[in-house]
Amino acid sequence: MSPRSSFDKALVDLQQDILRMASLVEQAIYDAVQSLVKLDVASAAQVIMGDEMIDELYLEIEEKCVKLIATQQPMARDLRVAITGIKILLSLERMADHAVDIARATMCLSGQPLTVKCLEYIPQMGRLAQQMVKDGLDAYVNGDVQKAREMCALDDEVDYIFATMFRELINGMVDDPKTVMQSAYLLNVSRYLERIADHATNIGEAVIYLVTGERRELN
Repeated sequence: MSPRSSFDKALVDLQQDILRMASLVEQAIYDAVQSLVKLDVASAAQVIMGDEMIDELYLEIEEKCVKLIATQQPMARDLRVAITGIKILLSLERMADHAVDIARATMCLSGQPLTVKCLEYIPQMGRLAQQMVKDGLDAYVNGDVQKAREMCALDDEVDYIFATMFRELINGMVDDPKTVMQSAYLLNVSRYLERIADHATNIGEAVIYLVTGERRELN
């Protein structure tokens, strides 16, 4: 195998590794949200335990990226491929951390029924965040700048729901102080999901950089 062919294969392997990690992160987000909606402590515990596998995979793929840059000394677009890989990995790892944060909130809220009225906003934000991750990775695989931009636009929807939920929870705490504890945890959860959407937007920005070489702020 020629040096160029070997390098191209390493880039393809890198992309496949990133997609494998992304699949685990998407599942973690879904499971974390479902564990909260159902107050399923066992499911929340699985999300927390599964984060170790994601962290190990992150370190493994990051090391591959670093070795690729150090040994191959890529230039121009090839270097952007490696740098983009590291950026996407970091965003995915932080999303997984927020999924764990949501699972921990589930643990704290378990043992009593959720009485806060705006709970339905959580799965809405979760679905949007998951869609952003999926679309961002599709854009990455296909080098699709338009899809990356469209995906980033979904962040506005997440932000709108977050702002609505924040306002309703604050008003609810004022009207009924007994809801303060539950509302505080749900405020944190909504913030975690908002941050997951922000990290998905970072993936879209990384895709645009990969394809065009331009750095764009889409958040």
